[in-house]
Amino acid sequence: MKQFFESISKIKYEGPSSTNPFSFKYYNPDEMINGKTMKEHLRFALTYWHTLCGTGGDPFGDGTMQRPWFDMADPMEQAKAKVDACFELMEKLDIDYFTFHDRDVSPEGKTLAETNAMLDEVVDYIEKRMKETGKKLLWGTACLFKHPRFMHGAATSCEADVFAYAAAQVKKAMDVTKRLGGENYVFWGGREGYETLLNTDMKLEEENFARFLKMAADYKKKIAFTGELLIEPKPKEPTKHQYDTDAATVLGFLRKYGLEKEFKLNIEANHATLAGHTFQHEIHLARINGALGSIDANIGDPNLGWDTDQFPTNIYDTTLVMYEVIKNGGLHKGGLNFDAKPRRASFEPEDIFLSYIAGMDTFAKGFKVALKLIEDGVLEKFVEERYSSYKQGIGKEIVSGNVDFEALEKYALENDQIKVKSGRQEMLESILNQYILSK
Repeated sequence: MKQFFESISKIKYEGPSSTNPFSFKYYNPDEMINGKTMKEHLRFALTYWHTLCGTGGDPFGDGTMQRPWFDMADPMEQAKAKVDACFELMEKLDIDYFTFHDRDVSPEGKTLAETNAMLDEVVDYIEKRMKETGKKLLWGTACLFKHPRFMHGAATSCEADVFAYAAAQVKKAMDVTKRLGGENYVFWGGREGYETLLNTDMKLEEENFARFLKMAADYKKKIAFTGELLIEPKPKEPTKHQYDTDAATVLGFLRKYGLEKEFKLNIEANHATLAGHTFQHEIHLARINGALGSIDANIGDPNLGWDTDQFPTNIYDTTLVMYEVIKNGGLHKGGLNFDAKPRRASFEPEDIFLSYIAGMDTFAKGFKVALKLIEDGVLEKFVEERYSSYKQGIGKEIVSGNVDFEALEKYALENDQIKVKSGRQEMLESILNQYILSK
């Protein structure tokens, strides 16, 4: 198979004191922690779209990325070259999983039948490389936002023919995901929303979105796909008002239409911050509702109001994320998918490796800090004490459902001299800093 990164050897763990930029400082894939290797705990995944398809272009400038396969004139030759590059990167970075949209993998033809045939040809090649290397598919998805046909949405389009086309595309993508042993299938509704209510029937669009998801859940059962179906919340960009704004919105939507048992969530950091939440908030909300499926690991720039998809380098964030993951009992079928891209000015092929190393090290360090926090129980002990009033007396009666407003009024009249304890936020943040800096 063609090698695209011959000058770079397999990345090794060299420890925190290493000055070699092409080495892991904190990610030691073979280190055993609580009966599993660090690699098994973190389940890193390479993203096809940013890593292999991203050009570095933006609304104000052309692409900058130097990628050998970009120079290939034949679309199918380029598609297969990207497969080779994908597996070479995974081998050298010691990453077990990858993720893709259908249109990342192969080009669009003149007809849907032609497009599907080209996709099948490339998937044949992917399957061959998977068997050779043992690499796995974390999840697949369909690109229902790039082509002009989806300008008004996909499942929420005002055109029934577009709804039908999107369903056919998702059906094919689910078939491919199952064939490749994918552990999840993701729905990201980038165009599922509206720009103005002056031309929108929101009620019909939301109902059609629910119908579409119900059909997908039914098809999953029909083909005996054993992976999870995941929805990825995002508040805006490209569509101004998206129907899957954040975790709470998606959970409410699923419950309204009786789909809460069929879908979990794929939480992305940059989407959380665009929605006005922290990354931890969205993961925590999904976790306590039994709906945490997988994680898109990136970071946004707080000074910019769009999805910058930067590689995660904030250990504070990764510590809190892994704190939630550990309390979730792990990632299960999910993973840490690097939905991230090198900056436009980091354009050389070597920058792919340097970016992934930075992200993997940051999550590895955050994981070990979070594990120590949980082992010591310092935060749990404080929270348990803070809510201890609900373990006895009137609090226990409230939680048990044994009192009503009349009973609570009687209690309050007899106990109206209330003492409230401090939340000690600054102290807890200082403790968190202490663990990050010293453990």
